[in-house]
Amino acid sequence: MNGSETSRIADQLRRAFEGEAWHGPAVLEILDGLTAAGAAARPLTGAHSIWEIVRHIAVWDDAARRRLAGEVVQPLPHEDWPDVGPTTAGAWERTIEALKQTHDALVRAVAACPDARLLEKTPGKDPDYYTLYYMLHGIVQHELYHAGQISLLKKALA
Repeated sequence: MNGSETSRIADQLRRAFEGEAWHGPAVLEILDGLTAAGAAARPLTGAHSIWEIVRHIAVWDDAARRRLAGEVVQPLPHEDWPDVGPTTAGAWERTIEALKQTHDALVRAVAACPDARLLEKTPGKDPDYYTLYYMLHGIVQHELYHAGQISLLKKALA
């Protein structure tokens, strides 16, 4: 890892998603071995399914990447929590693969971003504090927040 701040943020994104995170299991480590039926289940009344959360993580990873590229992106409610669709094993595998590809694209974009851009305001966001730095750290927090939810939902399936 080089000494740039964006490379350190990219590393934290990777750790939160793939592994070697300080806090414990990362998103993919928690999802490992989960079946389509488990991902689609609703073991807690009123809670999103793991599948829905996985799709939601992908939406925001993509939104952050696009914002980093200069786009104004604000997912609408139906985009923020997209429908799962068919809950077959093949569909679950495609969902996980799409999540990985989306996340990898975000990590590459962050790693390629010059540190000098981190204090730029995020496109479409009004508060002065809503810089690219703020957004990218928020995405790391978002991954970890939902990793915790997925972990609890997975335990509730047992």
